[in-house]
Amino acid sequence: MGFLDTLLGRSKPVKPDLDRLFGLSTAAITLEAAAGFRPTGLGSVCFRAAEGGAFARLQQDVQELLDADEGPKVEISTDGYGYTWLLAEHPPEELPALVTDLHAVNATLEGGGFGPHLLCSLAGFAGLDGRRLALVYLYKRGTFYPFAPLPGDKRDNALELQVRGAIGADLPFEDDLGRWFPVWGAPGL
Repeated sequence: MGFLDTLLGRSKPVKPDLDRLFGLSTAAITLEAAAGFRPTGLGSVCFRAAEGGAFARLQQDVQELLDADEGPKVEISTDGYGYTWLLAEHPPEELPALVTDLHAVNATLEGGGFGPHLLCSLAGFAGLDGRRLALVYLYKRGTFYPFAPLPGDKRDNALELQVRGAIGADLPFEDDLGRWFPVWGAPGL
C-alpha cells in the first residue's frame, strides 16, 4: 500500500483464506456445548454465475465432483437476486466431510479465476428447540458471522451475539456488524 492510499484512507482488501472453513468443525463442538446447536448436515456456497462456456464447464465439474460420492446429489438453485446457490448434504455427524465439500467448491471456483464471483458459504445448525442458525463465511472478507432467522423475515440478534461470544475464539468473526447481512431462504438453513 502506498503513501497516497494511506493518505486517502484506502486499504487493500483482506485476502480470502479458504482454510478458515475447516475451523467450522471445531466451532461446531463449542457451539453445541455452549448453546445446544448441532449441525444439520446442510451447507451451501453462494456465487454470482458468470456468462460463458468456461464458467458453465467449471460449474458442471464442481457438481460432478461433489456428486461422485454415494450421498445425495448436489442441488443448484438461483435466488431472487440472481445469485446461484449450490447445496451440499451429508449426515449431520459428518460435518468435516461437508466442510471439505464447501472448501472444494470455493477452491475450484477460485482456481478457475472466478474468485471475485464468490459471495459466501454457510453451514446450517439447529437447536433442540427447533431454532435454526447458520455460520456464514464471507469470502471477500475471510470472516464469519452467525445468522439466526426468525419467522416473518426477522432475526434473532441476541442469539447471533451469543453465538459470536461462544465461538469467537474458534473462528475469525466479522467485526463490522453491518456486514452481517441476512441470507433469507438460503439453501441449507
